[in-house]
Amino acid sequence: MAEKMNQQEYPLAPATRQSRSDEESSTLRSEELKRKKRIKLAIYIAAFAVFQTIVILVFALTVMRVKTPKVRLGTDVTFQNFKTGTQASPSFDLSFKTQVGVKNTNFGPYKFDSTIATFMYQGVTVGQVTIPKGKAGLRSTKKVGVIVNVDSNALSSTAGLGSELGAGVLTLNSQAKLSGKVELMFVMKKKKSAEMNCTMNIEVSTKAIQSMSCE
Repeated sequence: MAEKMNQQEYPLAPATRQSRSDEESSTLRSEELKRKKRIKLAIYIAAFAVFQTIVILVFALTVMRVKTPKVRLGTDVTFQNFKTGTQASPSFDLSFKTQVGVKNTNFGPYKFDSTIATFMYQGVTVGQVTIPKGKAGLRSTKKVGVIVNVDSNALSSTAGLGSELGAGVLTLNSQAKLSGKVELMFVMKKKKSAEMNCTMNIEVSTKAIQSMSCE
């Protein structure tokens, strides 16, 4: 009877070995899958880190880079008073309406304080106008309307003026300096000064601007 029992137990050994082999294969496959998942996760993390670095660099080089605003005298000039003397008795007394443009190319507003724009003839101040404080929005141009009055009363010599009036063109220079701050992301503020240096040539016969150039 014992022999029969022993004979029935022997066939179980190969099945046990097969079961163990299946378990080992399953474990290996599971570990392989986990290894592949870890590699894939590492690739994703590395790719995200590279992408984030590129985004930060682009952000720093474009959005966070503060550029100096530009100040220009407008070419749309309307004369309200236009009086000039002759070559023998040279003089001028002009009043005109124009605009001062503050161009802001930054990704944040530029707030500037009030300042004085000076108009000169051959280095002598012949008129001034106040540019009130204001704000140029992000990547936009703020236009400020002004009325300018200039005359030749301050000139100690009018010899050069007589030659210009005889040629029919009067040349005036305008200068101004704006002081303000560029605000980025509502938290960072950086001081920036913007300068205006323009030359306008006025044609006496037509009482109009012949040309305007700004540095």
